[in-house]
Amino acid sequence: MSKPIFLEIKQVTELFPKAPFNFDATIHKPDHFPSADNEWEPRIRWQTMIWKKVPIGLKFENQGTIDNPRVLLSIWSQDELGQDFLNSITDEIKYRYYFQLDLTEFIQRFRNDSQLGPVINKWRGMKPLNVSSLYEYLIVAIVLQNATVRRSVNMMQALFENYGTLLSYDGKELYCFWEPGVIDKVTEKDLRDLKIGYRAKSIKRVTNAFVREKINEYELRNKSREEQQEALLALYGIGPASVGYILSDVFHHLDELNYISPWEQKIYSKLFFNQDPDKPVSVDKLLKFFDQCYGKYKTLAVHYIWEDLFWKRKYEKIEWLEKLIRL
Repeated sequence: MSKPIFLEIKQVTELFPKAPFNFDATIHKPDHFPSADNEWEPRIRWQTMIWKKVPIGLKFENQGTIDNPRVLLSIWSQDELGQDFLNSITDEIKYRYYFQLDLTEFIQRFRNDSQLGPVINKWRGMKPLNVSSLYEYLIVAIVLQNATVRRSVNMMQALFENYGTLLSYDGKELYCFWEPGVIDKVTEKDLRDLKIGYRAKSIKRVTNAFVREKINEYELRNKSREEQQEALLALYGIGPASVGYILSDVFHHLDELNYISPWEQKIYSKLFFNQDPDKPVSVDKLLKFFDQCYGKYKTLAVHYIWEDLFWKRKYEKIEWLEKLIRL
């Protein structure tokens, strides 16, 4: 393990997400595979972030309630950060973490739904979460391709240890993502030596697109969904499944659900139709069901049901799910 960089300068600000806001259900997603760039305990999340080429250590602390949310954000760095930098990073966090998402209409529309209503009441104020830049999200998506969760965890750890930056702050040691230029300088063989297989080529090609500025996340945010989709599909090794996740998580299209992977198909079949995962409901039937029942909120609705399942798994063993996860 490389020696950590110590972040000793701490600056504190406050964030006020739009109510209702469930801190823990938003800030921690038990379905996300374990990653060395973050840590969570009730009411607190530690997360690293690289912003404008500066490695940062973040700490989110819940200081409010669901109906009166208040988040204390501590930002650790090596050097003093100017006010413009702090403003820009907090604006980015508000966007990525979806803190200003208004759940009012969603809750009103589905709170009496026989299946979704009890879950909304249980997790009222839960919002989707994406902590990554578009580039970082794409790297994770590539690592997840055609691999068990355990394999994905091992590949991501190898990438962090070789190309990330180990940060030490607030008594934690966590890895921070690398700038695209770091991977651009290594060979495909270097990546393959980390036992990530064919994904090495995809990582190199996607990285190159960012280094050569063939794709720009911040410009894409202001483009139409169709333009975003076209730009993403043009990237080497990125297919419709990854694009669907990105359109929803990174670009906040809450009705983006047009592709279901075989793994999700099995879980959705059990969750929504109580169907044996080994004999899943057809993808077409699932998509039609989500569209008819939840309309423009179908991604958010599925998110609530999905997260409820993985919160249950956090505290109890669910045999049929364990067979599918294989962590």
